Amino acid sequence: MCGIVGIVAKSPVNQGLYDALTVLQHRGQDAAGIVTVDQGMFHLRKANGLVRDVFHTRHMQRLTGNMGIGHVRYPTAGTSSSAEAQPFYVNSPFGIAFAHNGNLTNAHELQDEVFRIARRHINTTSDSELLLNIFAHELQTCSGLTLHPEDVFTAVSRVHDKISGAYAVVAAVIGCGIVAFRDPYGIRPLALGIRKTEQGDEYMVASESVALDAAGFTFERDVAPGEAVFITQDGHLYTQQCAKNPTHAPCIFEFVYFARPDSFIDGISVYASRVNMGRKLGQKIAREWADMDIDVVIPIPETSMDVALQIAQELDLPYRQGYVKNRYIGRTFIMPGQTMRRKSVRRKLNAISSEFKDKNVLLVDDSIVRGTTSEQIIEMARESGAKKVYFASAAPEIRFPNVYGIDMPSANELIAYGRDIDEICDLIKADGLIFQDIQDLVDAVSEENPSITRFETSVFDGNYITGDVDQAYLERIDTARGEKNAVSSVQTELSNLEMHNLDSDQ
Repeated sequence: MCGIVGIVAKSPVNQGLYDALTVLQHRGQDAAGIVTVDQGMFHLRKANGLVRDVFHTRHMQRLTGNMGIGHVRYPTAGTSSSAEAQPFYVNSPFGIAFAHNGNLTNAHELQDEVFRIARRHINTTSDSELLLNIFAHELQTCSGLTLHPEDVFTAVSRVHDKISGAYAVVAAVIGCGIVAFRDPYGIRPLALGIRKTEQGDEYMVASESVALDAAGFTFERDVAPGEAVFITQDGHLYTQQCAKNPTHAPCIFEFVYFARPDSFIDGISVYASRVNMGRKLGQKIAREWADMDIDVVIPIPETSMDVALQIAQELDLPYRQGYVKNRYIGRTFIMPGQTMRRKSVRRKLNAISSEFKDKNVLLVDDSIVRGTTSEQIIEMARESGAKKVYFASAAPEIRFPNVYGIDMPSANELIAYGRDIDEICDLIKADGLIFQDIQDLVDAVSEENPSITRFETSVFDGNYITGDVDQAYLERIDTARGEKNAVSSVQTELSNLEMHNLDSDQ
């Protein structure tokens, strides 16, 4: 998962882009980048690390110009090289800087086509760079010396025809403006904002509405699935539907886990949807666990806190904070290697022993992916004196790989793959385990915007909405993941060896 932002303004945009990326940090903690445009030149700063660590005063001073884009990237196994930090850049046509959130499902087939037809070279393993070159080729084919809105929309239409998967994109084109577009299913989010000034209207696009708030823009609307937005460098806005048969089916995992609670995505309050999840799961627990002797409800911070509070209210039980989170540790389910994830859980959470001692506790989490975190958290509860530990997941069982931009592509790594609930319960060592029903999850989210009747739910039901994901594809990405992990392990060993030799020399 990544976060993207683009701004066209009447004054310097570097601070606005920085502020937006800081509130999108939850979408990507591996790398960050900003490109601005000034006097016909790109000014770029990108590197591995958090936003606050990547951008210092000297970098911000060089990021001049009234137009620019930004990106935060989350780590995917074996691809944490700074070379794959975004934005990417190509110099033809015009000069394009490009940031992407999502994943292409036909990237393998497109690799040869890009070189054979467009004669373009891809320098990384990132499908974002591939998408950039496809867009650049189509833009070059459609446009002349000047870029007109119809050129942009024709190019985006052709991109939609060629690629498949999930993508929200923002691109800065030198001398022209900013282009943003969203995949025909609207799997990944993209919001449009406006700020009125005495000099004229300023525009911004971002992955979540909360980024608009941070940069001082007013939310205008969500970019529609398949729609393209072209904002000229002098502040004129043009939009057009560029997909032939757009279908609105946003990723439901955005609401379960990734998005900030203060964001609105596709007209849906993330916070309200999580409250609804808690209400429905609480009702299920009341029906199916009426005989359970639960003393207290405790959330696993932070995403599940709103869910857990609503469960406690439904069950008329005390709600307590039992774990303290270290906010300076990254997500664990996207960290490579089980050993790393296990160590990280202990650094990430610490139990408040008094809230567990001699109690039967119901722990609530947003989801269970590999089960590593859940097992460790349950163990911590027992070490703190809990008599019994029950576990509730706000999401259904995750049984299938995600192929649309969330780094859990291998089915064999998913604890629910090929297992029933009792087997999962035994593995995480809980005294009881309950999951949200998939229909209840869909209803909880759609309740906030009934016009959306379909969601991307493939991790739960295996129904891949783009229709092009088969077993051969899943096996291919599984193999690629294994190869990348092997390379990553070698790189880690070499790094450790270098540090050992350095210490010995000292």
